[in-house]
Amino acid sequence: MKIGIVGCGQVGSSIAYACVLRGIGTEMMLVDANHTLAAAQAEDISHATPFAKSMPITSGTYADLHGCGIVIISAGVNQKPSETRLDLLKRNADVFSEIIPLILAAAPESILLIATNPVDIMTHMAAKISAKIRNCPGKVIGSGTILDTARFRTLLAKHLKVSSHSVHAHVLGEHGDSEVLNWSGANISNIGMAEFSERTGILTTVAIRQQIDEGVRRAAYRIIQGKGATWHGIGAGMARIAQAIVEDEHSVVTCCAPLVSVEGIADITLSIPHIISAQGALQSVYPTLDEAERSALEASAKILKDVQNSINV
Repeated sequence: MKIGIVGCGQVGSSIAYACVLRGIGTEMMLVDANHTLAAAQAEDISHATPFAKSMPITSGTYADLHGCGIVIISAGVNQKPSETRLDLLKRNADVFSEIIPLILAAAPESILLIATNPVDIMTHMAAKISAKIRNCPGKVIGSGTILDTARFRTLLAKHLKVSSHSVHAHVLGEHGDSEVLNWSGANISNIGMAEFSERTGILTTVAIRQQIDEGVRRAAYRIIQGKGATWHGIGAGMARIAQAIVEDEHSVVTCCAPLVSVEGIADITLSIPHIISAQGALQSVYPTLDEAERSALEASAKILKDVQNSINV
């Protein structure tokens, strides 16, 4: 499957690089408003193919996205000094209103994967713009909390002294400060947290939970303070979603997509687990929540809904 990437900065190039290293796709097309940047990224990443999967990696225009089964969007504008979040959102809405019709004109059947932040709102925008052009539910998916979920699993695995591949736990809601760690549903290879602690003697106390929660929730702030932005983790996360599509896996992945309703909040886009296949987000899989988590997820949905309403999305 040919994969297109629109926006070739740190995030877009990391996604492309992760796809190449994981051997995802058969061809990659990079597009950016800065054509020189896109060409340089394509050339640089192509030099990694002898060490990974051999595939053509080129740069071009929107028309060159023809034939793409997936188009990953990491394009967007940066926040200006003194600019409000809403002003930034409105400018990014203008960007999406311009580029999504161009993408779909070239690749009308493509699945759109959104990485641009704030990703829940931008995915909601992308779905609304896409719906005006085509009737393809499930073909707009955002990275959502796939990275937050990976952070949760990583920190929990470190505490429990097991591989992160053995930890099954999700972060739900907004990709941001109101996100919800689904502790009540966490398990280690199908063994619940309480039973696992009993068997191993490794307790997960309230203090430990708070420490892990802080580690997950504040990770982006720490990384941004240290190097200006995050890109490797989200690059791998987006490649994982692309892989589930390319290989028609029907894998359950925590990411964001438009939902009819969440905890009574209608027409909302946020993260819960979804079944991802070659058709896109086939179905949402609503997790089991305790009362505190249900209340927190409702609050997260309300925050996102307020932002949607404020910019008339």
